[in-house]
Amino acid sequence: MADARRQLRSGTVVLGGMGLLAAALTACSSDPDKRCVDRDSYNLGKGYRVVSDKNCKSGSGTGTWYYGGKKKGSWVESGSFSKPRKGSGSGGGGVDRGGFGGGKGAKGG
Repeated sequence: MADARRQLRSGTVVLGGMGLLAAALTACSSDPDKRCVDRDSYNLGKGYRVVSDKNCKSGSGTGTWYYGGKKKGSWVESGSFSKPRKGSGSGGGGVDRGGFGGGKGAKGG
């Protein structure tokens, strides 16, 4: 009887530890999609020219981090220079599914 209880407890510890590991890995992988761009290179049809990351990492570089957007060759557009808030994803907007009392089309009581 004591052996069965001890096994159950150790199984719970293993499962709990795996949950913490999964949460930690998920948090680490949620870095926003970012690219180093030349802010002065904007082209109406193409967006901003992507440059080497070293231009953004060095203090004297000409690059600026650009978050999200769609990359086409060596150009990127439809993103932002503002870093997205944690958990908002690289798309910039959250999913609105309605729900209780909020969202579009909700009627007040």
